[in-house]
Amino acid sequence: MSVNPRHRSSKVYDGPDRMSHRSLLKGTGVSNEDLKKPLIAIANSFTEINPGHVHLDKLVEHIKLGVAAAGGVPREFNTIAVCDGIAMGHQGMKMSLPSREVIADSVEIMVESHGFDAMICVTTCDKIDPGMLMAAARINIPTIFVLGGPMEPGCPTWGRYKDKKITVQELFEAASLMVSGKLSEEEALYLEDICCGPGACGGMFTANTMQCIIESIGMTLPYMASAKSTGMERARLAQEAGKKIMELLEKGLTPRKIMSEIAFRNAIAVDMALGGSTNTVLHIKAVAEECGIDLPLELFDEISKETPHLCNMAPAGPYKIVDLHNAGGIPAVMKRLENRLDTGVITATGKTLKENLNGVDLRDDEVIRPLDNPVHETGGIAIIKGNLAPCGGVAKMAAIDPAMWEFTGTAKCFDREEDSLEAIHGGKIENGDIIVIRYEGPKGGPGMREMLAATSAVVGYGLDRVAILTDGRFSGASRGPCIGHIAPEAAVGGPIALVRDGDKIAIDVPGRKLDLLISDEEMAKRKAGWKPRPPNVTTGYLARYAKLVTSADKGAVLKI
Repeated sequence: MSVNPRHRSSKVYDGPDRMSHRSLLKGTGVSNEDLKKPLIAIANSFTEINPGHVHLDKLVEHIKLGVAAAGGVPREFNTIAVCDGIAMGHQGMKMSLPSREVIADSVEIMVESHGFDAMICVTTCDKIDPGMLMAAARINIPTIFVLGGPMEPGCPTWGRYKDKKITVQELFEAASLMVSGKLSEEEALYLEDICCGPGACGGMFTANTMQCIIESIGMTLPYMASAKSTGMERARLAQEAGKKIMELLEKGLTPRKIMSEIAFRNAIAVDMALGGSTNTVLHIKAVAEECGIDLPLELFDEISKETPHLCNMAPAGPYKIVDLHNAGGIPAVMKRLENRLDTGVITATGKTLKENLNGVDLRDDEVIRPLDNPVHETGGIAIIKGNLAPCGGVAKMAAIDPAMWEFTGTAKCFDREEDSLEAIHGGKIENGDIIVIRYEGPKGGPGMREMLAATSAVVGYGLDRVAILTDGRFSGASRGPCIGHIAPEAAVGGPIALVRDGDKIAIDVPGRKLDLLISDEEMAKRKAGWKPRPPNVTTGYLARYAKLVTSADKGAVLKI
């Protein structure tokens, strides 16, 4: 049954008492004829500082053509878009995760203030993707996503080092070679030129993982997550999405009808098959909460244990997003998993997932492996618990050498990432150590920074028997034995705050265990002597954020 496509805008712009409203809208170039058409929001995250978003202004032109051709009036506004790569390794990373909430709020504010009938979200990178998904679920008007797509992995001329294509993740690791004098200034400058175009960093890091989640949950068109960032394929998809939003509006197909609990389960299964970023656990939980759906951490582990890891993607494996696209993209991954998914769910195509998968080709059994020949028998993410993480921690099992899945080491504790980096660069970390970085959680940081600088330094120095634990996060580009999101965090007295230098810690990823090897009596004694620290930030947005943010196991969302 069709609905009134101007259900919302008519309340704002129609009638004799809305002359001033119409006049102001006409001031943007809208005609009397346009005022009879649905008003379509284009929430664009274009910026000139972020390569993932620098091309979105051009992509929006194709979207507008599609909207107009299908009888809508497109009107664009912008959001912020933090580049995690640039924010990494300094105080700017404190702003990254908190920016997700600002993005969701700003989209809500713009849409509700101006009476839009439907929305197109244009996004590419780590926190913008989930921020806009949260807004879409919250506002719940017909919405479709247009994604910026992946950066190609290195330029044909510049992005090579020792006859190897280099990714941004590997560039972070190469920085340790520069610091240690193993890489010349000339070689370093050569490597800096790898980011030769727009798009999300080309491996299965957080940005591309989230784009894959958006496609697999049904909020965009097939192949939108993997088609390269520039070129006519993405332009055609953008224009098609502009047309499709009018169909979704006519049908009254809203985000909460698409993002059902079953659709979330499907998306988590795809995430596990891809070996995606640990950050997806935070973001999927946050989006689900906006939909009124509770996804406990245990569900992620349950699905991981049932879903084989099929795609050996960077940072742990050799394949990039361009390889995934050439192999058939997310539709091919879902086709491979078809008997394990509920394909009756509706998607932004206006069709069911089953209909979308009809005729999908599986083009490469190396990039998307068969179910009987997986990379690993279980999914790429593991939820870890124990006396050091009573409420859970998250590990990217797909990015850990199996030789390090079980490891007992000696704790070396740091209360901020910078101190751990100083120790790594100073030669104070050796094989057999477990680096504990705490007071970096949602409240303690505040902002739950990613520890890519630390993980990259460990890899860059060849420390292959060193693990890192944190109540902060890890970048999707991190690899090695890293367990993040440890909850409760140090700032609220979680056990990670009680670890001391020299303590032994046991990691058992297959067994899902993380334990501090001290007695219960000693743990209780340390807990009794713990005192909360003064907040790191007392003014501005981060101070407000720290007061309202929930624990990592709750999605680090804001609660009054």
